[in-house]
Amino acid sequence: MNFPKELKYSKSHEYLKILSGNQAVIGITAYASGELGDVVFVELPEVGKSYKSGEKFGVIESVKSVSDLYIPVSGKIIEINKDLNDHPEYINKDTYEKGWMIKIELTEDPNKNKDLISKDEYSKFVLAEAH
Repeated sequence: MNFPKELKYSKSHEYLKILSGNQAVIGITAYASGELGDVVFVELPEVGKSYKSGEKFGVIESVKSVSDLYIPVSGKIIEINKDLNDHPEYINKDTYEKGWMIKIELTEDPNKNKDLISKDEYSKFVLAEAH
């Protein structure tokens, strides 16, 4: 399973990629997209909306199920991936690059967020969850 080392992960299967300054990109992990199956629709929030860590920010629908998306760190939405409207399959094919969901301006230090875990911790979590 592909979990890039430079990302932080949540136990609700979202990833956080820190960009320059106080910005970050959020999406779902390769494990989550694999468990969901073929993604057919994503409902993302409006630009400008603010969320606290752990709040629902959207919905993802696949051929198997509908699931809520949770923001892993507090922030304000500054961009959404509009390509997902026409190409939700990017989440399955390239979740860490083309399949990202939202870009946020951080309002908390992600390094102080105890709910975010490293690649190794996430790998162990996924392995335990699968059994």
